[in-house]
Amino acid sequence: MNKAFVLGAGLGERLKPLTDQLPKPLIPVFHRPLITHAFDHLIAAGVDQFVVNSFHLPQEYARAFPENTWRGHPVKVRQEVPIRLETAGGIANVRDLLEGDEPFFVYNGDILTDLPLEKLMREHTERGNLVTLALRSTGPALHIGIDETTGLLTDIRNMLGTGNEGTHLFTGIYLVSPAFFEFLTPGKKESVIPIFLQLIQQGHRIGGIVIDEGHWWDLGNRTSYLEAHREIAQMPGFPAFAPACHRLISEEASIAPGAQLLGTNIIGPHAIVEDGAVVEDSILWPGAVVTSGAKLKNCIVRSGIRAEGVSENADL
Repeated sequence: MNKAFVLGAGLGERLKPLTDQLPKPLIPVFHRPLITHAFDHLIAAGVDQFVVNSFHLPQEYARAFPENTWRGHPVKVRQEVPIRLETAGGIANVRDLLEGDEPFFVYNGDILTDLPLEKLMREHTERGNLVTLALRSTGPALHIGIDETTGLLTDIRNMLGTGNEGTHLFTGIYLVSPAFFEFLTPGKKESVIPIFLQLIQQGHRIGGIVIDEGHWWDLGNRTSYLEAHREIAQMPGFPAFAPACHRLISEEASIAPGAQLLGTNIIGPHAIVEDGAVVEDSILWPGAVVTSGAKLKNCIVRSGIRAEGVSENADL
């Protein structure tokens, strides 16, 4: 299981205007792109080849990975044109990069987690599943029905009419056996959900494993993006999946002696907080500037933006 497909083609509508500048998987999380935390998580599980799909601002992937590698592992980015193909279509579009004898990971590009992937790998292999989803028993969206005795999914949002609206959260991580390609249509814009439901009805092994260990965040909106940073910043010693977290303020940031930093702030490389500025519970992307006299609270300032005046709960 040495290959992974990380979904990077989403439009990030809930994160606008942040995603006007970067695709969602490239937004900074503790001074580096969110997707690189996914890469590190997968590397620890034995993955050494990455495939990423792109659609929105595809040129930003080339800037983020100019050598097409991450920590010595190849990163192949394939742009979807002329339309965004969604999950199933995206997988079909990179078949030539993923196909082989081994199962591969599919990993949503907007999550941050350190859950133990070994449990997912073991479940997939021992059960002989076509697809195995990593699930959690608590969370904001309990849409997956599962028979924990057999390890098989029974329904998703009651779409099969079982009466089960769902009892478990889908983490956005799953393992896929190569035979799954046979159920995909190249070039078709298509979600995996209808395919999963069809395969469940046909008796194929679409399974899941509950993994409640570790931490998990969906960073799909500004609230969760801010909350994840604050929760991680307050963890004793900081978690292994975010090694940059030992410095909330980059050594390459410039903070004027007369600036005030209140609460929990994450300030990226080459960001500037000028004399007399007040920054509270905010995130400054690399290269952001907070000008003299500005007052920010619960704000996110993008790279190259000069924040002036008084702002609260704003994305600048």
